[in-house]
Order: sequence, then structure tokens, then C-alpha cells
Amino acid sequence: MNPYRKLVDDWARLTAPPGRFPLGGFAASPRPEVAPDAPRVLIFSPHPDDECLVGALALRLLRQARMNVINVAVTLGSNKQRQAARLVELEGACHHLGFGLLAAAPGGLERVNATARAQDPAHWSTCVDVIAAVLAEHRPRVVFCPHDADWNSTHIGTSLLVSDALARQGVDFACHVVHTEFWRALATPNLMVESSIDDTADLVAATSFHAGEVARNPYHLLLPAWLQDNVRRGGELVGGQGGAVPDFRFATLYRVGYWQGGKNEPGFEGGRFLAAADDPVALFA
Repeated sequence: MNPYRKLVDDWARLTAPPGRFPLGGFAASPRPEVAPDAPRVLIFSPHPDDECLVGALALRLLRQARMNVINVAVTLGSNKQRQAARLVELEGACHHLGFGLLAAAPGGLERVNATARAQDPAHWSTCVDVIAAVLAEHRPRVVFCPHDADWNSTHIGTSLLVSDALARQGVDFACHVVHTEFWRALATPNLMVESSIDDTADLVAATSFHAGEVARNPYHLLLPAWLQDNVRRGGELVGGQGGAVPDFRFATLYRVGYWQGGKNEPGFEGGRFLAAADDPVALFA
């Protein structure tokens, strides 16, 4: 008898059918006290749900470092009939995690993609103005956005938008830039961040608030599997080919840089592993 048959059967049972688990409606996780002058962290999310899918490190910065984490909703999706509902779902997800929420524009920005950047400079400049104003107002210590090859056109557009907005800041502006991955993996991640079981469960629960989206694709149930696969990938992509893989259960991969003097430089030499018990502040000293 195949000794792995039950393991595979258990995985299949846990992830289907989706109707076994509720979608949203949970009580918010306890939010730590955050000082009014706490360093700010901005997550520039291409769509509602990205704040959960790539939010492992941001959640740790809130919970362990008491930083003020704010999700900036760059768009609310391309389906105008769903935008109002998606905003409500997003509010629930952010409230569950303890993230603040800021919509870039009523209904979100439109046509955030490389085509608009190349073919409609006036529209693009207006969008950049919006994001540049957010950066100037909040002066974040850490900025999260997709990397510029993250396949989905709005993910790529958001990466370009944030980069262009950073370029409009004054010469005294500096922040850490953390590039995220979802649709296409980062070619050269330099950070693997472990999530505890509690943090992972909260990320899954928060993702489930996006009920209209996960109803058609139950990716909230598959999030733990992706975080586990990141351990497999990150062990060598971050730690070096043939290196020992840390004993993480769940992890997210990032590329950390530092924006200063109008350009983005590597945030540190080599790759780093951040275990669940480690202090994330050391990454952004």
C-alpha cells in the first residue's frame, strides 16, 4: 500500500469543497497598540486581496515592530459592477489584519498598466501624481509593491507607477522598497520571511473576506500550500544553490531594496532568512 495515499487524500479533503469554510465575517484579530508617530508602512496593492496574499512581512511589522501598516488600494478591479462590493470586502480584510486602508481614488485608479504609461502620458502622469502625493504625505519607512515582471498587467503597472512616483520625491526622501511576487516569481529574491501558524491562519481568514473572488477561485484555501512551496524555493533562491533549507513551515519571498537619491539599490548584501521569532526591525534599520 502507498504510504503517501492518506497524506494526499487529506490534502484534497482540506481544500475542497470550499463551502466547508465560511467566507469572512470573523472577529478582527487583536491589533497591537501603534503610536501616532510610529514608522509607516505602505502596501501598494494592485487589486483587493493582494494585501493578504503578500502581506506576511507587513503583518509582522505591525505585530512585532508596532509599525503603522496602511494598505493603499491602487485599483478596485476592472469590473465596475464589482468595485463597490470589492471595497467592502477589502475593508473587512484590512480590519481583520489590523491594516489601515486608503483608496488611491474613488473607485480606484483606472488603466494602471504599461500600455497606458506608453500611450497616454497625460493619464499616466495624473496617476503618478496621486501616488506621489501619498508618498509625500506619509513618508513611509517601508513600501511594498509588485516587482516589474509580475505577469498581470495591473501588477506590472503598479510596480511602474510606484517607481515613477518615488522618482518625483525630493532629494531628501528615502525608504525601503520591498518588491513582492504572486503571478510570476521573483528572479532574484533576497529575503525569505517565515510566518507562524497563527499569522498564516489570519492571512487565510483575511483572504476569505474577498468572498466574491474566492467563490470563483478558492485561492484562500491554497495559500498555505503556496507559502510552503516558498520554503522549498527560497531555501536555495535566497540561501544559495545547494544550501541548507531552514526549518520553516510557511514563508513568503521578497526582494528588498533601498530608495535614496532617486534610485533603488539592494537593501543588503546576499540573502537573508527571517524566522518567526526574529525581530523584523533589523531589516529596516
